[in-house]
Amino acid sequence: MAYTDDAVRAKLSALNETQESIVTVAQWVMFHRRHADRTAQLWMQRLKDSGANKRLNLVYLANEVAQQSKARRKDDFLLAFSPIIAEATATAYKGATHEVQQKLRRVVEVWRQRQIFELPIQEAVETRIDDLDKARSSGKKPLLGGSLFSGSPTPKEVQPLIPLQTSVSKATNASEPALSSANIEYEKLTDPATAVPTAPVHAARLSALVKLLANAEGAVTESIKARTALVEALEKLLQNNRQSLASEGAQLTEVTDRKATIEARKREVEDSIMRGLSGDYGNGSPAVDATPESLELTRDSASADPERPQIEELTPPPIESLTHTGTPRANTTEPTITTTTGADIIHEQTPNHTDPAQTVPTPLVPAGAGSDLLSSLSVPLGRPHAGSPITNGSSAKKRKIDQGEEFAGFGSGDAMDGLDDDVAEMLRKDSAGF
Repeated sequence: MAYTDDAVRAKLSALNETQESIVTVAQWVMFHRRHADRTAQLWMQRLKDSGANKRLNLVYLANEVAQQSKARRKDDFLLAFSPIIAEATATAYKGATHEVQQKLRRVVEVWRQRQIFELPIQEAVETRIDDLDKARSSGKKPLLGGSLFSGSPTPKEVQPLIPLQTSVSKATNASEPALSSANIEYEKLTDPATAVPTAPVHAARLSALVKLLANAEGAVTESIKARTALVEALEKLLQNNRQSLASEGAQLTEVTDRKATIEARKREVEDSIMRGLSGDYGNGSPAVDATPESLELTRDSASADPERPQIEELTPPPIESLTHTGTPRANTTEPTITTTTGADIIHEQTPNHTDPAQTVPTPLVPAGAGSDLLSSLSVPLGRPHAGSPITNGSSAKKRKIDQGEEFAGFGSGDAMDGLDDDVAEMLRKDSAGF
Protein backbone atom coordinates (compact mmCIF):
# COMPACT_ATOMS: atom_id res chain seq x y z
CA MET A 1 0.00 0.00 0.00
CA ALA A 2 1.40 3.39 -1.01
CA TYR A 3 1.98 5.99 1.67
CA THR A 4 -0.76 8.58 1.87
CA ASP A 5 -2.45 10.46 4.67
CA ASP A 6 -5.60 8.41 4.20
CA ALA A 7 -3.59 5.19 4.35
CA VAL A 8 -2.00 6.27 7.63
CA ARG A 9 -5.40 7.25 9.06
CA ALA A 10 -6.83 3.88 7.99
CA LYS A 11 -3.99 2.00 9.67
CA LEU A 12 -4.42 4.01 12.87
CA SER A 13 -8.20 3.51 12.84
CA ALA A 14 -7.84 -0.24 12.42
CA LEU A 15 -5.42 -0.46 15.35
CA ASN A 16 -6.63 -2.52 18.31
CA GLU A 17 -5.15 -3.61 21.62
CA THR A 18 -3.80 -6.97 20.44
CA GLN A 19 -0.09 -7.51 20.13
CA GLU A 20 -0.42 -8.71 16.54
CA SER A 21 -2.24 -5.57 15.43
CA ILE A 22 0.27 -3.26 17.10
CA VAL A 23 3.29 -5.04 15.61
CA THR A 24 1.76 -5.13 12.10
CA VAL A 25 1.00 -1.42 12.03
CA ALA A 26 4.43 -0.62 13.53
CA GLN A 27 6.20 -2.52 10.76
CA TRP A 28 4.21 -0.73 8.08
CA VAL A 29 4.97 2.64 9.67
CA MET A 30 8.68 1.89 9.95
CA PHE A 31 8.79 0.78 6.33
CA HIS A 32 7.81 4.34 5.41
CA ARG A 33 10.29 5.97 7.78
CA ARG A 34 11.05 8.64 5.21
CA HIS A 35 7.69 10.14 6.14
CA ALA A 36 8.35 9.92 9.87
CA ASP A 37 7.48 13.58 10.55
CA ARG A 38 4.17 13.39 8.69
CA THR A 39 3.34 10.08 10.34
CA ALA A 40 4.04 11.60 13.80
CA GLN A 41 1.73 14.53 13.07
CA LEU A 42 -1.10 12.27 11.90
CA TRP A 43 -0.53 10.04 14.92
CA MET A 44 -0.78 13.06 17.27
CA GLN A 45 -3.96 14.27 15.61
CA ARG A 46 -5.54 10.82 15.83
CA LEU A 47 -4.58 10.55 19.51
CA LYS A 48 -6.30 13.84 20.35
CA ASP A 49 -9.49 12.77 18.55
CA SER A 50 -9.71 9.32 20.19
CA GLY A 51 -11.07 7.99 23.45
CA ALA A 52 -9.12 6.83 26.48
CA ASN A 53 -8.70 3.17 25.42
CA LYS A 54 -7.82 4.09 21.84
CA ARG A 55 -5.22 6.56 23.11
CA LEU A 56 -3.58 3.78 25.09
CA ASN A 57 -3.32 1.68 21.89
CA LEU A 58 -1.73 4.61 20.03
CA VAL A 59 0.82 5.04 22.85
CA TYR A 60 1.58 1.32 22.57
CA LEU A 61 2.16 1.83 18.83
CA ALA A 62 4.55 4.74 19.43
CA ASN A 63 6.36 2.65 22.04
CA GLU A 64 6.81 -0.23 19.57
CA VAL A 65 8.05 2.07 16.82
CA ALA A 66 10.44 3.95 19.15
CA GLN A 67 11.95 0.78 20.63
CA GLN A 68 12.38 -0.82 17.19
CA SER A 69 14.02 2.35 15.93
CA LYS A 70 16.34 2.43 18.94
CA ALA A 71 17.26 -1.23 18.43
CA ARG A 72 17.93 -0.75 14.71
CA ARG A 73 19.66 2.58 15.32
CA LYS A 74 17.23 4.41 13.09
CA ASP A 75 16.65 7.83 14.63
CA ASP A 76 13.95 9.03 12.22
CA PHE A 77 10.97 8.31 14.42
CA LEU A 78 12.85 9.11 17.63
CA LEU A 79 13.49 12.59 16.30
CA ALA A 80 9.93 12.87 15.03
CA PHE A 81 8.35 11.78 18.32
CA SER A 82 10.66 13.72 20.66
CA PRO A 83 8.96 17.17 20.32
CA ILE A 84 5.44 15.79 20.80
CA ILE A 85 5.81 12.72 23.00
CA ALA A 86 5.43 14.67 26.28
CA GLU A 87 2.22 16.38 25.18
CA ALA A 88 0.88 13.15 23.69
CA THR A 89 1.52 11.18 26.88
CA ALA A 90 -0.12 13.89 29.01
CA THR A 91 -3.14 13.96 26.66
CA ALA A 92 -3.56 10.20 26.95
CA TYR A 93 -3.03 10.30 30.73
CA LYS A 94 -5.48 13.09 31.42
CA GLY A 95 -9.03 11.92 31.96
CA ALA A 96 -8.13 8.23 31.76
CA THR A 97 -9.14 5.63 34.29
CA HIS A 98 -6.80 4.58 37.05
CA GLU A 99 -6.05 1.30 35.26
CA VAL A 100 -5.15 3.05 32.02
CA GLN A 101 -2.99 5.55 33.88
CA GLN A 102 -1.04 2.76 35.52
CA LYS A 103 -0.38 1.18 32.11
CA LEU A 104 0.82 4.51 30.75
CA ARG A 105 3.15 4.94 33.72
CA ARG A 106 4.55 1.49 33.03
CA VAL A 107 5.35 2.51 29.42
CA VAL A 108 7.07 5.71 30.62
CA GLU A 109 9.11 3.67 33.10
CA VAL A 110 10.24 1.34 30.29
CA TRP A 111 11.39 4.35 28.29
CA ARG A 112 13.52 5.48 31.22
CA GLN A 113 15.01 2.03 31.84
CA ARG A 114 15.91 1.47 28.20
CA GLN A 115 16.83 5.10 27.54
CA ILE A 116 14.58 5.35 24.50
CA PHE A 117 14.45 9.14 24.52
CA GLU A 118 16.92 11.75 25.61
CA LEU A 119 17.00 12.57 29.32
CA PRO A 120 15.40 16.07 29.01
CA ILE A 121 12.53 14.62 26.99
CA GLN A 122 12.07 11.79 29.48
CA GLU A 123 11.99 14.24 32.36
CA ALA A 124 9.49 16.41 30.50
CA VAL A 125 7.18 13.42 30.05
CA GLU A 126 7.35 12.50 33.73
CA THR A 127 6.89 16.12 34.81
CA ARG A 128 3.69 16.48 32.79
CA ILE A 129 2.26 13.33 34.32
CA ASP A 130 3.21 14.39 37.84
CA ASP A 131 1.60 17.79 37.30
CA LEU A 132 -1.63 16.12 36.28
CA ASP A 133 -1.58 14.00 39.42
CA LYS A 134 -0.96 17.03 41.61
CA ALA A 135 -3.71 19.03 39.93
CA ARG A 136 -6.17 16.17 40.37
CA SER A 137 -5.32 15.69 44.06
CA SER A 138 -5.53 19.42 44.80
CA GLY A 139 -8.85 19.70 42.97
CA LYS A 140 -10.60 17.12 45.13
CA LYS A 141 -13.41 18.35 47.31
CA PRO A 142 -12.79 18.31 51.05
CA LEU A 143 -14.40 15.59 53.14
CA LEU A 144 -17.40 16.23 55.33
CA GLY A 145 -15.15 16.77 58.32
CA GLY A 146 -13.12 19.39 56.54
CA SER A 147 -13.47 23.08 57.10
CA LEU A 148 -16.00 24.99 54.96
CA PHE A 149 -13.76 28.05 54.97
CA SER A 150 -10.47 26.36 54.05
CA GLY A 151 -10.42 27.87 50.56
CA SER A 152 -10.89 31.59 49.74
CA PRO A 153 -12.56 32.70 46.47
CA THR A 154 -10.40 34.28 43.78
CA PRO A 155 -10.91 38.06 43.44
CA LYS A 156 -12.63 39.07 40.22
CA GLU A 157 -9.73 41.38 39.32
CA VAL A 158 -7.34 38.41 39.26
CA GLN A 159 -9.61 35.94 37.48
CA PRO A 160 -8.62 37.10 33.94
CA LEU A 161 -5.00 36.30 34.81
CA ILE A 162 -5.66 32.64 35.56
CA PRO A 163 -6.11 31.42 31.95
CA LEU A 164 -3.18 33.52 30.82
CA GLN A 165 -0.92 32.02 33.45
CA THR A 166 -2.15 28.56 32.48
CA SER A 167 -1.28 29.24 28.84
CA VAL A 168 2.20 30.39 29.85
CA SER A 169 2.75 27.22 31.87
CA LYS A 170 1.66 24.99 28.99
CA ALA A 171 3.78 26.86 26.46
CA THR A 172 6.79 26.69 28.75
CA ASN A 173 6.36 22.96 29.30
CA ALA A 174 6.14 22.42 25.54
CA SER A 175 9.07 24.65 24.62
CA GLU A 176 11.56 23.36 27.16
CA PRO A 177 11.86 19.76 25.82
CA ALA A 178 11.81 20.93 22.19
CA LEU A 179 14.51 23.50 22.86
CA SER A 180 16.58 21.05 24.86
CA SER A 181 16.40 18.37 22.15
CA ALA A 182 17.32 20.86 19.44
CA ASN A 183 20.29 22.13 21.44
CA ILE A 184 21.56 18.60 22.09
CA GLU A 185 21.41 17.65 18.40
CA TYR A 186 23.00 20.92 17.43
CA GLU A 187 25.93 20.34 19.78
CA LYS A 188 26.40 16.84 18.41
CA LEU A 189 26.51 17.91 14.79
CA THR A 190 28.64 20.99 15.41
CA ASP A 191 31.14 19.33 17.72
CA PRO A 192 34.60 19.37 16.05
CA ALA A 193 35.56 16.12 17.78
CA THR A 194 32.67 14.26 16.15
CA ALA A 195 33.57 12.42 12.98
CA VAL A 196 31.77 13.59 9.89
CA PRO A 197 29.52 10.82 8.49
CA THR A 198 28.88 10.17 4.86
CA ALA A 199 27.15 12.83 2.85
CA PRO A 200 23.67 11.21 2.71
CA VAL A 201 23.70 10.51 6.46
CA HIS A 202 25.03 13.94 7.22
CA ALA A 203 22.35 15.54 5.07
CA ALA A 204 19.65 13.52 6.82
CA ARG A 205 20.93 14.56 10.23
CA LEU A 206 21.11 18.19 9.20
CA SER A 207 17.56 17.96 7.89
CA ALA A 208 16.39 16.44 11.17
CA LEU A 209 18.22 19.15 13.11
CA VAL A 210 16.52 21.82 11.02
CA LYS A 211 13.15 20.34 11.94
CA LEU A 212 14.06 20.20 15.61
CA LEU A 213 15.19 23.81 15.53
CA ALA A 214 11.98 24.78 13.74
CA ASN A 215 9.88 22.99 16.37
CA ALA A 216 11.85 24.66 19.14
CA GLU A 217 11.44 28.02 17.43
CA GLY A 218 7.67 27.58 17.19
CA ALA A 219 7.40 26.43 20.80
CA VAL A 220 9.43 29.35 22.08
CA THR A 221 7.37 31.74 19.95
CA GLU A 222 4.15 30.44 21.49
CA SER A 223 5.64 30.80 24.95
CA ILE A 224 6.61 34.40 24.19
CA LYS A 225 3.11 35.19 22.95
CA ALA A 226 1.51 33.71 26.04
CA ARG A 227 3.88 35.50 28.37
CA THR A 228 3.41 38.80 26.53
CA ALA A 229 -0.35 38.55 26.99
CA LEU A 230 0.15 37.82 30.68
CA VAL A 231 2.47 40.80 31.10
CA GLU A 232 -0.04 43.09 29.36
CA ALA A 233 -2.80 41.90 31.67
CA LEU A 234 -0.55 42.41 34.69
CA GLU A 235 0.35 45.92 33.52
CA LYS A 236 -3.34 46.73 33.09
CA LEU A 237 -4.04 45.45 36.58
CA LEU A 238 -1.09 47.46 37.91
CA GLN A 239 -2.34 50.61 36.18
CA ASN A 240 -5.81 50.17 37.65
CA ASN A 241 -4.31 49.71 41.09
CA ARG A 242 -2.20 52.85 40.67
CA GLN A 243 -5.27 54.88 39.72
CA SER A 244 -7.17 53.45 42.67
CA LEU A 245 -4.24 54.29 44.93
CA ALA A 246 -4.22 57.92 43.79
CA SER A 247 -7.98 58.21 44.26
CA GLU A 248 -7.80 56.72 47.75
CA GLY A 249 -4.98 59.15 48.64
CA ALA A 250 -7.17 62.11 47.66
CA GLN A 251 -10.06 60.68 49.67
CA LEU A 252 -7.79 60.27 52.68
CA THR A 253 -6.69 63.92 52.48
CA GLU A 254 -10.28 65.13 52.22
CA VAL A 255 -11.46 63.03 55.13
CA THR A 256 -8.53 64.18 57.28
CA ASP A 257 -9.29 67.86 56.59
CA ARG A 258 -12.96 67.41 57.40
CA LYS A 259 -12.09 65.63 60.61
CA ALA A 260 -9.78 68.47 61.72
CA THR A 261 -12.48 71.08 60.93
CA ILE A 262 -15.18 69.29 62.88
CA GLU A 263 -12.87 68.75 65.85
CA ALA A 264 -12.05 72.49 65.96
CA ARG A 265 -15.73 73.41 65.82
CA LYS A 266 -16.50 70.90 68.57
CA ARG A 267 -13.88 72.45 70.82
CA GLU A 268 -15.32 75.95 70.23
CA VAL A 269 -18.80 74.81 71.12
CA GLU A 270 -17.60 73.04 74.26
CA ASP A 271 -15.60 76.11 75.34
CA SER A 272 -18.62 78.38 74.84
CA ILE A 273 -20.78 76.04 76.89
CA MET A 274 -18.25 75.97 79.72
CA ARG A 275 -17.92 79.79 79.68
CA GLY A 276 -21.70 80.14 79.71
CA LEU A 277 -22.00 77.89 82.78
CA SER A 278 -19.22 79.58 84.76
CA GLY A 279 -19.87 83.22 83.68
CA ASP A 280 -20.44 85.99 86.26
CA TYR A 281 -23.94 87.37 85.77
CA GLY A 282 -24.04 89.22 89.11
CA ASN A 283 -22.08 92.29 87.88
CA GLY A 284 -24.52 92.90 85.04
CA SER A 285 -21.99 92.11 82.34
CA PRO A 286 -22.64 89.37 79.80
CA ALA A 287 -20.84 86.16 80.46
CA VAL A 288 -19.50 85.45 76.98
CA ASP A 289 -19.71 86.76 73.50
CA ALA A 290 -21.26 83.53 72.32
CA THR A 291 -21.96 82.66 68.75
CA PRO A 292 -25.53 81.97 67.60
CA GLU A 293 -24.72 78.31 67.22
CA SER A 294 -23.50 78.03 70.82
CA LEU A 295 -26.46 79.99 72.18
CA GLU A 296 -28.90 77.81 70.28
CA LEU A 297 -27.12 74.70 71.55
CA THR A 298 -27.27 76.00 75.13
CA ARG A 299 -30.96 76.88 74.80
CA ASP A 300 -31.73 73.44 73.45
CA SER A 301 -29.79 71.84 76.28
CA ALA A 302 -31.69 73.81 78.91
CA SER A 303 -35.07 73.13 77.36
CA ALA A 304 -34.26 69.47 76.95
CA ASP A 305 -33.77 68.96 80.73
CA PRO A 306 -36.84 67.16 82.12
CA GLU A 307 -38.61 68.27 85.30
CA ARG A 308 -37.62 66.69 88.56
CA PRO A 309 -39.99 63.77 89.28
CA GLN A 310 -41.93 63.57 92.53
CA ILE A 311 -40.40 61.08 94.93
CA GLU A 312 -42.69 59.05 97.13
CA GLU A 313 -41.84 59.14 100.83
CA LEU A 314 -40.42 55.93 102.22
CA THR A 315 -41.64 56.51 105.87
CA PRO A 316 -44.61 54.16 106.56
CA PRO A 317 -47.87 55.73 107.83
CA PRO A 318 -48.83 55.35 111.53
CA ILE A 319 -50.61 52.17 112.53
CA GLU A 320 -53.69 54.11 113.65
CA SER A 321 -54.38 54.98 110.02
CA LEU A 322 -54.40 51.28 109.07
CA THR A 323 -56.55 49.95 111.96
CA HIS A 324 -60.22 50.49 112.78
CA THR A 325 -61.39 52.64 115.62
CA GLY A 326 -61.54 50.81 118.93
CA THR A 327 -59.04 48.10 118.01
CA PRO A 328 -56.92 47.22 121.05
CA ARG A 329 -53.29 48.06 120.70
CA ALA A 330 -50.79 45.30 120.51
CA ASN A 331 -48.63 44.68 123.54
CA THR A 332 -45.26 45.74 122.24
CA THR A 333 -43.50 45.62 125.57
CA GLU A 334 -43.35 41.82 125.78
CA PRO A 335 -40.66 40.44 123.49
CA THR A 336 -41.51 37.57 121.22
CA ILE A 337 -39.67 34.39 122.11
CA THR A 338 -39.33 31.50 119.72
CA THR A 339 -37.82 28.07 120.14
CA THR A 340 -35.86 25.94 117.73
CA THR A 341 -38.02 22.87 118.45
CA GLY A 342 -41.30 24.55 117.65
CA ALA A 343 -42.81 23.74 121.13
CA ASP A 344 -45.03 26.24 122.91
CA ILE A 345 -43.35 28.33 125.56
CA ILE A 346 -45.01 28.33 128.98
CA HIS A 347 -44.43 31.57 130.76
CA GLU A 348 -44.02 31.18 134.53
CA GLN A 349 -46.12 33.63 136.41
CA THR A 350 -44.99 35.07 139.72
CA PRO A 351 -47.38 34.07 142.50
CA ASN A 352 -49.35 36.87 144.08
CA HIS A 353 -49.77 36.20 147.80
CA THR A 354 -52.14 39.12 148.30
CA ASP A 355 -54.92 37.53 146.25
CA PRO A 356 -57.53 35.61 148.27
CA ALA A 357 -57.42 31.83 148.16
CA GLN A 358 -59.58 30.26 145.57
CA THR A 359 -62.32 27.98 146.93
CA VAL A 360 -63.32 24.85 145.11
CA PRO A 361 -67.05 24.81 144.60
CA THR A 362 -68.85 21.89 146.26
CA PRO A 363 -70.33 19.57 143.67
CA LEU A 364 -74.07 19.29 143.82
CA VAL A 365 -75.28 15.71 144.18
CA PRO A 366 -78.73 15.03 142.91
CA ALA A 367 -81.35 13.36 145.06
CA GLY A 368 -81.03 10.02 143.40
CA ALA A 369 -77.29 9.86 143.79
CA GLY A 370 -77.50 8.28 147.25
CA SER A 371 -79.48 5.33 146.11
CA ASP A 372 -77.10 4.67 143.26
CA LEU A 373 -74.12 4.89 145.57
CA LEU A 374 -75.83 2.54 148.07
CA SER A 375 -76.43 -0.03 145.43
CA SER A 376 -72.80 0.16 144.33
CA LEU A 377 -71.57 -0.33 147.91
CA SER A 378 -73.61 -3.52 148.28
CA VAL A 379 -71.15 -5.23 145.93
CA PRO A 380 -68.11 -6.64 147.83
CA LEU A 381 -64.81 -4.94 147.09
CA GLY A 382 -62.69 -8.10 147.23
CA ARG A 383 -60.49 -9.25 144.45
CA PRO A 384 -62.09 -11.60 142.00
CA HIS A 385 -61.20 -15.23 141.97
CA ALA A 386 -58.82 -16.50 139.39
CA GLY A 387 -61.57 -18.43 137.65
CA SER A 388 -64.17 -15.74 137.78
CA PRO A 389 -64.76 -14.05 134.45
CA ILE A 390 -64.38 -10.33 133.97
CA THR A 391 -67.57 -9.14 132.45
CA ASN A 392 -66.55 -5.57 131.70
CA GLY A 393 -63.45 -6.62 129.66
CA SER A 394 -61.12 -4.42 131.71
CA SER A 395 -57.88 -5.47 133.30
CA ALA A 396 -58.01 -7.49 136.55
CA LYS A 397 -55.44 -5.21 138.10
CA LYS A 398 -57.08 -2.64 140.35
CA ARG A 399 -55.74 0.75 141.17
CA LYS A 400 -55.57 1.45 144.89
CA ILE A 401 -57.76 4.39 145.56
CA ASP A 402 -57.79 6.47 148.66
CA GLN A 403 -61.32 6.12 149.93
CA GLY A 404 -61.04 9.27 151.86
CA GLU A 405 -60.31 11.21 148.72
CA GLU A 406 -63.01 9.37 146.78
CA PHE A 407 -65.74 10.23 149.30
CA ALA A 408 -64.30 13.53 150.39
CA GLY A 409 -67.20 15.38 148.86
CA PHE A 410 -69.68 13.34 150.87
CA GLY A 411 -68.07 13.90 154.29
CA SER A 412 -69.39 17.40 154.91
CA GLY A 413 -72.79 18.17 156.20
CA ASP A 414 -73.68 19.96 153.03
CA ALA A 415 -73.17 16.80 150.93
CA MET A 416 -75.59 14.77 153.16
CA ASP A 417 -78.38 17.28 152.85
CA GLY A 418 -81.45 15.79 151.29
CA LEU A 419 -80.55 12.18 152.20
CA ASP A 420 -82.37 9.95 154.62
CA ASP A 421 -80.88 9.96 158.11
CA ASP A 422 -80.29 6.21 158.11
CA VAL A 423 -78.53 6.33 154.75
CA ALA A 424 -76.39 9.22 155.83
CA GLU A 425 -75.40 7.46 159.01
CA MET A 426 -74.49 4.31 157.08
CA LEU A 427 -72.31 6.32 154.74
CA ARG A 428 -70.52 7.95 157.62
CA LYS A 429 -69.80 4.59 159.26
CA ASP A 430 -68.53 3.12 156.03
CA SER A 431 -66.23 6.07 155.52
CA ALA A 432 -64.97 5.89 159.05
CA GLY A 433 -64.40 2.14 158.76
CA PHE A 434 -62.08 2.58 155.76
